[in-house]
Amino acid sequence: MRLLALCLLMTASFASVADAYRDLYQTAGWQQQRVHFRDALEAAQQRYQPTLPPAVFNALVANSNQRFAAPAIDQRAMNALRAQLADPQPALTFYRSPLGRKIVAAEVKATRPDEVARHADGVPRLEAGSNRQLLIRHLAQALPASEAGAEVSLALGGVAADSLSQMVPGLLSGAYAQSLLQSQRQRLVQQVEADLDDILLYVYRDLSDPELEEYLEFARSAEGQAYYQAALGALRAGLAVGLSGSELEWDRGI
Repeated sequence: MRLLALCLLMTASFASVADAYRDLYQTAGWQQQRVHFRDALEAAQQRYQPTLPPAVFNALVANSNQRFAAPAIDQRAMNALRAQLADPQPALTFYRSPLGRKIVAAEVKATRPDEVARHADGVPRLEAGSNRQLLIRHLAQALPASEAGAEVSLALGGVAADSLSQMVPGLLSGAYAQSLLQSQRQRLVQQVEADLDDILLYVYRDLSDPELEEYLEFARSAEGQAYYQAALGALRAGLAVGLSGSELEWDRGI
């Protein structure tokens, strides 16, 4: 009887941890951001339409829709988050707080299609005092924001390349493709980093200096760093950057 009770207790404990990962995924705005990514994907698809033959364009849309299907993104990202984040509770507690909810609302608003279109040429430069500028600079160093921005750009930019590689096997494969991907990643990170302070000043413009200080305290903490590094890994997994269509087929079979 005691063994049965212990097994039930362990099962309940594991289920609670699993629920915490799902709750974190939802509370931190991942599902809303995925919806916004799909909007950006559709816009990217349409940009290719005037320049491609109908058969090629249809293949591009079919391939990218399959790669970036909502359940597939969620499953890959959730699996990576579980694998890379030992304890989801500290981040979940932070994002459930009033400040955490305010941060998520600001980030989700910043990636809405209308906001992205409005600031296609860059966000407005906001005036800020020296203390706020310093807080933002430290926050930019604590968050993997430039790396995350690069991954999204790579995923959207890779739509056509993935379709071409499926139509012409061997065109973009092997060590050359990985080397090219890494060089693109580094270039994009540098581009985002150059404007990152202005971007964060704009995105978090409604946060007070004390709120920024509290956010920075969490971001710099061991628990915050563990979450943000796991989140970057989950983003890469969810967007399947660098994985070929055949590798995704293999991954779905696991």
